[in-house]
Amino acid sequence: MSEATHPMSSNRPYLLRAIYDWISDNGLTPYLLIDASGEGVRVPPQVIKNGQVVLNIAMRAVANLELGNDWIGFSARFSGVSHVVRIPVGSVLALYAQENGQGMMFPAEEEGGDTPPPAPAPDEPPSGQGSAGDDKPKRGAPFLRVIK
Repeated sequence: MSEATHPMSSNRPYLLRAIYDWISDNGLTPYLLIDASGEGVRVPPQVIKNGQVVLNIAMRAVANLELGNDWIGFSARFSGVSHVVRIPVGSVLALYAQENGQGMMFPAEEEGGDTPPPAPAPDEPPSGQGSAGDDKPKRGAPFLRVIK
C-alpha cells in the first residue's frame, strides 16, 4: 500500500488536542511541559528553567490558542507583558492537569524514524543552535513537577 512511500503523520498533535479537551472538560487546568531548546521554540527567556518551560494553556490564561498539526500558538501575559508564544508540536514533552498530574508524556524521539523535524515558521530566525542537537536521544527518567 502507500504507507511505504507516504509515511503517516505524527499522532502527537491529535493526542495533544484530545488530552487538552479531556483536561478542560473535567474542569482542570492544562499545563504544557516544553523542551525550550527545540528548534523554533518561542517563549519568553525568563520562564525557561533547566532547558524546559511549563505553560498554563487554560482558556482563561491564554488568548487565541491554536493547537495545530505542526505548531501550538497563543498569546499570554508574563510579568504583566503580553507575548506571542509559538511551540513546535515536537517540542512538547507532556500535557497534564495541574491539579492532579494526569495527562500524557511524549517521548523526545516520537516524531518518527526518518521524518525530519518541522522547519521553523517562515518568520522565525534560526536559533543559532545546530539542528544536530535535535537528533540526540534524550536519556534519564522523565519527570513531572507541579509548579505553584
